[in-house]
Amino acid sequence: MANNIHFGTDGWRGVIGEDFIFANVRRVAAATARYLRVQGEGARQIVVGYDTRFLSADSAGAVAEVLAAQGIPVKIADRATPTPAVSFAVVQRKAAGAVMITASHNPSRWNGIKFKAAYGGSAAPAIVKKIEDYLSQSETSPFPGAPIAPIESVDLVSPYLKRIRELASLDRIRASGLRFVIDPMYGAARGVIARLFDEARIPYREIHGEHNPLFPGLNPEPIQPHVSDLRQAVISGSFQAGFATDGDADRVGAIDRTGAFIDSHKIFSLLLKHLVESRGRRGEVVRTFSTTQMIDKIARKHDLPLHVTPIGFKYICELMLTRDVLIGGEESGGIAIKDHLPERDGILNSLLLAELMAERGRTLGEMVEELNNEYGPHYYGRVDLEIDRPAIDRTLRLAATRQIPSVADETVTAVEDLDGIKMRFGDSAWLMVRASGTENLLRIYAEAPSPALVNQLLDEMKQIAEGAR
Repeated sequence: MANNIHFGTDGWRGVIGEDFIFANVRRVAAATARYLRVQGEGARQIVVGYDTRFLSADSAGAVAEVLAAQGIPVKIADRATPTPAVSFAVVQRKAAGAVMITASHNPSRWNGIKFKAAYGGSAAPAIVKKIEDYLSQSETSPFPGAPIAPIESVDLVSPYLKRIRELASLDRIRASGLRFVIDPMYGAARGVIARLFDEARIPYREIHGEHNPLFPGLNPEPIQPHVSDLRQAVISGSFQAGFATDGDADRVGAIDRTGAFIDSHKIFSLLLKHLVESRGRRGEVVRTFSTTQMIDKIARKHDLPLHVTPIGFKYICELMLTRDVLIGGEESGGIAIKDHLPERDGILNSLLLAELMAERGRTLGEMVEELNNEYGPHYYGRVDLEIDRPAIDRTLRLAATRQIPSVADETVTAVEDLDGIKMRFGDSAWLMVRASGTENLLRIYAEAPSPALVNQLLDEMKQIAEGAR
């Protein structure tokens, strides 16, 4: 069964009842235990958290039992808990790391495991490699005779929220009179932002806040078309904005009062601008390969060093641990802020967007328009195409070897292969293809000066990929 376990850009994921079964969950836990023991961390506690998915709580219990059987003390969440809260608990408690049961934004039939290192962020590739290597060596009891350590159920949410109150100005948001819709997408953030807003007396409405592991009617990913209910709630209730977090609450998406979707690229750009221009913060900027070039322009204007990494937040995390990084973000909506954690946090970023609106007295849509006026229009789109692996490989090969000279009448002027294949069309547009690390999906990304050109690039690339079957 170990052959079915492979860690992608952020942990291992599998289909519930097929690859994600208790035997494999225990095997990953055993490999994690071996890694901790070999590193001399066996006596330090480890945090175990879980999201709202089917069998997540039971899987967390299984992980806790395996770790405790190897003499590793366990602090297990007393309820479904956001990933950033679990990561914060690692740092606050000086734990050896954390195991988080979640499949993040994947559909409900998936579940998975993330490992967070002692610094409270995504495990570095070297750590993940060691855990994967131990999978083939570990039984569920790899260290016979180890004394059984205690398992303690703890509240990980309350300490995290105390920290969040220090990072975002809830008083300023309340004073603005702004009203919001929050959408945890049936995920681990349900009731969390609501709790903060209740305490601060900020008007809001929460949707999709009940516990339903089937995520009925949507995938828990804060992108279109999954935010249609949020859009309707914002418009029908005359709210000023809506914020959505994914299944484990480390990603964010937003809706303007007009119903316009504010994608992750614009959110990243708005937060960078807010930190530098409103808060007077300095530091380096990190973005992944598939993220908007608007970030490059903002960083250049403010003379901030910029780094571009492969896709996967673990690469951003590595830089945040070694350099003075102000903000790091990725295309999927994960953004980390200096002086918090080297970790994505959809809850904090939702509040920072609300704070920005309160401070500027402007809507999200108005501030996006200001960005476009200052840095030029940047529109973005993505298509996830489900095709077989040979077709994916052929498409990537066509792009990499420049056998696609043009797309949508735009001539390919350069090809880059940092992670996936990116085709550039001069300085104003690009198109990228990349294979998913967990599913038979070809991800197609595009950025251009107009929505029409973005759609043309995506549609034509989709046709090319389908022709490669």
